[in-house]
Amino acid sequence: MQNEPQESLVGEEYEVEVGPVAHGGHCVARTESGRVLFVRHALPGERVVAKVTEGESTSRFLRADAVKILESSKDRVPAPCPFSGPGKCGGCDWQHAKPGAQRRLKGEVIAEQLKRLAGLTPEEAGWDGTVMPAEGDKLPAGQVPAWRTRVQYAVDAEGHAGLRKHRSHEVQVIDHCMIAAPGVSELGIEKREWPQIATVEAIAASGSADRQVILTPKPGGRLPIVELDKPVSVLRIGEKDKQVHRVHGRPFVRERADERTYRVGEGGFWQVHPQAADTLIKAVMQGLMPRKGDMALDLYCGVGLFAGALGERVGEKGAVLGIESGKRAVEDARHNLQDLDRVRIEQGKVEQVLPRTGIKQADIIVLDPPRAGAGKQTVQHLASLGARRIAYVACDPAALARDLAYFAEEGYAPATLRAFDLFPMTHHVECVAILKPAAKGL
Repeated sequence: MQNEPQESLVGEEYEVEVGPVAHGGHCVARTESGRVLFVRHALPGERVVAKVTEGESTSRFLRADAVKILESSKDRVPAPCPFSGPGKCGGCDWQHAKPGAQRRLKGEVIAEQLKRLAGLTPEEAGWDGTVMPAEGDKLPAGQVPAWRTRVQYAVDAEGHAGLRKHRSHEVQVIDHCMIAAPGVSELGIEKREWPQIATVEAIAASGSADRQVILTPKPGGRLPIVELDKPVSVLRIGEKDKQVHRVHGRPFVRERADERTYRVGEGGFWQVHPQAADTLIKAVMQGLMPRKGDMALDLYCGVGLFAGALGERVGEKGAVLGIESGKRAVEDARHNLQDLDRVRIEQGKVEQVLPRTGIKQADIIVLDPPRAGAGKQTVQHLASLGARRIAYVACDPAALARDLAYFAEEGYAPATLRAFDLFPMTHHVECVAILKPAAKGL
């Protein structure tokens, strides 16, 4: 039996009533025939003309952009950024929504994921349903917080820097990114040409005046002499080994959180929003309530952010084990926490290293897994350690909800859940869930 021929529907237009928000920065709508559309640049309750950007006649759903607003939502505002809109930059999802509405939409996504994947209502998750803005981010409609301390610019064939279009390798050339932090904008990446370069990542530490650019040359491309508007360290990605190599300046930037300085090397992971590290440490420590003498785990520990906070709080008789897969991040974590002899950092994947440690018991655990989540095997292992509290830091509500369902099977339930808007104008949101043994109700 032959497969049904596929006909591209890209460019087709449908007049639709826009339904609820969905995870990923779009809303759900249906055509008259019942076909599902995921529509960007729309808001719930609007009537729009949606133009298909991806999909074929046999596709389960189509992706589309709202190219004409027939009936607009009271939450709609003109997009402050000139590069936002159908067919333009894919970096922001909600430039067309009031700041308060953006947070409500993110809250609706969290609630939907919790219900669908974990069977939890907001009340059962210990969540009041709100998404809190970071300090200083509560701005009037039309104003945009400049929060992004790391920006990955793509470079077009002519050497102009820009940002990628949504779900595309195409480059939208820009002269300024509104959500870029001042330390990134002042480098002037967009003002100069980047011949033979594929990407330019700009990093502006919020804990120091350190600035860094990481260049990825095109295959066979040579590195230009980098002259920017501010002093900056330069690193490059090797064509063959894909590793980060220092060209000149420091190979790391210095960040500050919880009154400690952290070295972050070679473009390693650090929270992108200037307020994020302190906001998350506060939420995690308030939830875990570390005690002197506690045995604590910090899983997916990066450069040691939570391990450092735990090490300060468990006292000399306490102990903290951090596990991180990245070699450079482990080196940085050991450097950053060398004054805390009660903290030990091991390198490797959590699911491989944790069983090898022989640890049978822990008092408190914090995990900040990658976007895919921790997974069932790791959750089962963590639950077996009998911790009185577990803090789960999540950048993806779907992964969080899936893992909460696994924790429920192992007897752990969320006591509290808090959500923070640490990525304004985008669909991303950060959550901190505090879990306790359900039976004990501690």
